[in-house]
Amino acid sequence: MESIWSRTVEIPERECLKEDIRVDAVVIGAGMSGLLTAFLLEESGLKTVVLEAGRIAGGQTKNTTAKITSQHGMIYKKLTENFGEKRAALYGQAHEAAIGELERLIKDNHINCHFSRLPGYLYSQKDRKALEEEAWAAEKLGLGASFTEETGLSFETVGAVRFENQAQFHPLEFIKAISGGLSIYEHTRVRKVRRNKVYTDKGRVTADHIIFACHYPIVNVPGFYFLRQHQEKSCVIAWDNVKPLPGIYYSIDKEGLSLRSSGNILLTGGGGFRTGEKAEGEIYTSIRKEAERFFPEGREITHWSAQDCMPHDGMAFIGQYSIFKPGWHVATGFQKWGMTSSMLSAMLIRDEIWEIENPYVLLFSPQRFHPAVSAGPFFQDAAQSMKGLAKGIVLLGKKEGKHRRCTHMGCALNWNEEEEIWECPCHGSCFDKEGKLLTEPSKKDLKE
Repeated sequence: MESIWSRTVEIPERECLKEDIRVDAVVIGAGMSGLLTAFLLEESGLKTVVLEAGRIAGGQTKNTTAKITSQHGMIYKKLTENFGEKRAALYGQAHEAAIGELERLIKDNHINCHFSRLPGYLYSQKDRKALEEEAWAAEKLGLGASFTEETGLSFETVGAVRFENQAQFHPLEFIKAISGGLSIYEHTRVRKVRRNKVYTDKGRVTADHIIFACHYPIVNVPGFYFLRQHQEKSCVIAWDNVKPLPGIYYSIDKEGLSLRSSGNILLTGGGGFRTGEKAEGEIYTSIRKEAERFFPEGREITHWSAQDCMPHDGMAFIGQYSIFKPGWHVATGFQKWGMTSSMLSAMLIRDEIWEIENPYVLLFSPQRFHPAVSAGPFFQDAAQSMKGLAKGIVLLGKKEGKHRRCTHMGCALNWNEEEEIWECPCHGSCFDKEGKLLTEPSKKDLKE
């Protein structure tokens, strides 16, 4: 259950917070978005510290497939229909800008992280028409996209949407480099945030700006992010002895694979189910079956899973946490595109703090409201949460066996037998078999 990134890079440990401190900005979370935000803020002249409950890049960042792309599945036709061409084009331009900024940062700081530009393909073995429509929508928006029948894959497809100049890298090599000069306190869990103060289990940090970059916001009110997104899990299997692919790939088919190479190691991803919904096991079965069919020469070397926050309208929340909380900023809802969105969020939050005009700020503003688009997913998520809360109430007082309640809002947890973790189907908090918190929005272990 360890990613190939974690196997190949070791990041030096940092001390925990030992006293109350005062800084310009404090970032909660030492994943990709938190570290990039801290890096840009320090670069711009703000004294910044990062608080991390566990280890640097110890959450979702170490489990990414590390694609850096503006090609985000079947999105541009949908965005055009829901929000119009102007905003759909801005979405693409924003992520293209993020790719460029990430490349600049890597070159300027001479970071060796196996960064490379290569085409990204959105492919299918079944639905050519959908791909042609998506290609037409993306091309009309001015993105470097086109329909093609040439994918470079060893198996048949009906075609693909090809996006030029996408990228990939080794995320932990990159993080090891950018984190070296940052002030980071590990094993320092945030317990609460009040006004301009962050209270941890080790001390207090006072700052003019507080950035919530902890994957899932840990303060429920205001903001109400637990009502505006849910978490989905996807799985990855790594195979050795597979010839490198000429691009990065994402399938639109139900059982299709996400693909990228890292040398002679091939990463095959899939899934996309709500956290806590497949607790019966065998969550890697379909990925393993498809990969063995297409790449019989491969030898499985490891597998792992990751979680993604899925906002109802399909766009990340980046910017002011709430109109009632000046000085609070948030970055969440990256869906399956965390590497590019992390860079984008760092750029937007830096510009917001310095009051620099940015053309993408309104598009990703957490204060946006799209009821026509968000209503359906909102009611689906609400129904799921009510079911989990009701089961949690029934479990009150039961603490043994397979009866556990989430420390976030009291939902009944499901036991994931294959990965041996407790999962909350309401909001996605996860705990290991000993009850230790693994993922937010909960802030406490099961035994606290």
